[in-house]
Amino acid sequence: MALHTPLTELFGIDHPIVLAPMGDVSGGRLAAAVSEGGGLGLIGGGRGDLTMLATECQLAKQGTEKPWGVGLLTWAVNQEIIDWVIAQQPAAIILSFGDPAPFAKAIHDAGIPLLAQVHSLDEAKQALDAGVQALVAQGREAGGHHGGRSTLPFVPAVVDLAHGIPVLAAGGIGDGRGLAAALTLGAAGAMVGTRFEATHESLLSAAESKVMLKAKAADTTSGRAIDIAARPVETRWPAEYPARTLRSVFTDEWQDRDAELDANPQAQQQFRDRTAELDMDYVPIWAGEALDLIDDLELAAPLVQKIAHDAERALTRAHAYIR
Repeated sequence: MALHTPLTELFGIDHPIVLAPMGDVSGGRLAAAVSEGGGLGLIGGGRGDLTMLATECQLAKQGTEKPWGVGLLTWAVNQEIIDWVIAQQPAAIILSFGDPAPFAKAIHDAGIPLLAQVHSLDEAKQALDAGVQALVAQGREAGGHHGGRSTLPFVPAVVDLAHGIPVLAAGGIGDGRGLAAALTLGAAGAMVGTRFEATHESLLSAAESKVMLKAKAADTTSGRAIDIAARPVETRWPAEYPARTLRSVFTDEWQDRDAELDANPQAQQQFRDRTAELDMDYVPIWAGEALDLIDDLELAAPLVQKIAHDAERALTRAHAYIR
């Protein structure tokens, strides 16, 4: 028995599982491992640092001959970066946090499937108008940046809007039960982040992994404090997308005090200095509510297969309720 969906057909993959393209987490080794496991690995390309991308794309190419892709922040990249990524011939490009339309034609013309991560129905409509091949409906349970909707009600609303375009569920999905739930909501698969963050192939340091494995969902916090402190205002994340991280000394002091922090350059500089020193009371660890389901580090390829197998079992159990 295996799960076959429009997502597995679109990319020729074995399991409807996609690695979230998490910045500073989803490198080429992790993307390749997820693809080797039968899912679709995505490199977290973030703002499009081409030096970083060159390294990580090469690692993906060396690690697998199966499909892999690249994720980028729509609001932070330009056409030069898009063209460079296209030249790497990934199997997919996903644009998140913004209108994909300005870059859609170049990606379409290259014959590369374009995915868009969306956080509201308006964003979903925008992405569909741009001709995307798949949507990722992300709920606020996700680690890292997110919108304001919850995964459970948001996914079926996007599925209804998409009229047959494949939709992936994202946000708080960390095991096969979550994948099974996504499929019953009408999604064609799931994008999984936090669970793959806790793998041997992720870019997290040993110190970050240790802190993460001790944490639970109740230890996360969502807000803008880290984004305000991390960069000058002209390069900050758009204010409509808060970020979920583990709580820290810094977030305990400054979360939900945006105006005060914005007016305090000394506190901002202290955050940057302590982060550069790898002070774990300040280093941001992006993690979502799936933390409750994570007990240890695992290898990514067998983890893909375990999630898929457990989803099959969950769906079989659910089918037994039908009389």
